[in-house]
Amino acid sequence: MKVLKFGGTSVGKPERMHAVAKLITADPDAKIVVLSALSGTTNALVEISQSLSEGKKVQAKQQIDKLESHYRAFSEQLVSGAAGREKATAIIDEHFEFLNIILKISFNEALNKDILAQGELLSTKLFCAYLEEAGINAVLLSALDFMSIDEFEEPEIPRMKVRLTALIEQQKGQTLFITQGYICRNAKGEIDNLKRGGSDYSASLIGAAIQASEVQIWTDIDGMHNNDPRVVKKTFPIDQLSFDEAAELAYFGAKILHPASIWPAQHFNIPVKLLNTMQPDAKGTIITELPNGDGAKAIAAKDGIIAIKIKSSRMLLAYGFLRKIFEIFEKYRTPIDMITTSEVAVSITIDDQKNLEQILKELQPFGTVELDHHQAIVSIVGNEVAATPSIIKKLFDSLNEIPLRMISYGGSRHNISILVNGQYKERTLQLLNKGLFNLD
Repeated sequence: MKVLKFGGTSVGKPERMHAVAKLITADPDAKIVVLSALSGTTNALVEISQSLSEGKKVQAKQQIDKLESHYRAFSEQLVSGAAGREKATAIIDEHFEFLNIILKISFNEALNKDILAQGELLSTKLFCAYLEEAGINAVLLSALDFMSIDEFEEPEIPRMKVRLTALIEQQKGQTLFITQGYICRNAKGEIDNLKRGGSDYSASLIGAAIQASEVQIWTDIDGMHNNDPRVVKKTFPIDQLSFDEAAELAYFGAKILHPASIWPAQHFNIPVKLLNTMQPDAKGTIITELPNGDGAKAIAAKDGIIAIKIKSSRMLLAYGFLRKIFEIFEKYRTPIDMITTSEVAVSITIDDQKNLEQILKELQPFGTVELDHHQAIVSIVGNEVAATPSIIKKLFDSLNEIPLRMISYGGSRHNISILVNGQYKERTLQLLNKGLFNLD
């Protein structure tokens, strides 16, 4: 069985949903299709939730009405028959009745998660209404019946496997299943989610749970490119990546893939394909266990980085100093991206400032703490890239005009990362594209 995930732009217009229906029925293999919310929906729901949290119910009502109008216009073009339109209308009525009811309810975080789940619930139900009208036999599986996370927000793959397998076995003879990405239940049994971009993660987790033959991630670009095509004019898709290379690229900013989506597939050695819904015949990128040659494959960049320097002469040869520093970040569940050390200072970077104030307070006793906001990590990724001397020379020759804040080299054989001020990010990507790939 295969797992196919389609992102928001892939289902964002009625004609795109029609195209997705053709794609999934062209392949006779059994499959689970994972859908994101229609493009723009999650942002709209975030705005509705924000308005409610601020007590702006009139504004929230206007936002709900605007989103409802969009869905009603969408459904008019999605289905054409009387039965199909009646079903689509009932689906929209149900979910927007809920959104209107919450205008009368006190806002809390659990309600926020309920609001954010509406996008995926709507997209999958409307897609199934179209499949039914088109005479395509499919079963809608609610992700809320099998997707779950524990108290640490980590996925419960063994439990998911048991639940999902049971649900599939109840549908003897069925080969096409539709479900939601992004949404799940938490340890309390409440509706929750896998954070933004979580539909990729859902697809990979589902693939791991059912031991899928492959996971396909369908987006609006033909595979992983060697650089950010929104910033650099000349880029090209990469035919093949290893799991390690893809994980580095996803974590350090490649937007096509959710950072957490690699490890479930890697753990169970399930190939992942990155494909283009708009150009289904394009080769795309395949991610497997083995790399395809050495050297630089791609460049990725991560915005919104905060650099923290702790400077103290007391750390000179101090046993356990770094451990104590790391324990603070562990306490506040804040991952560290990069680290460099000297005899009197340690510099680290983070991209989550939710607990920054508390972290800084606990770092103060260790020495002078300096903070740099609006930084960017630029990563050069490829098999054995850190062990290829020519890459290092090309990298530094390319960036002689860019002031570098930090360099991470040797932590991974597949990655060399540099930290620059955010204002230099785009120029850095462009210079590296020419220096490493000879593309202006």
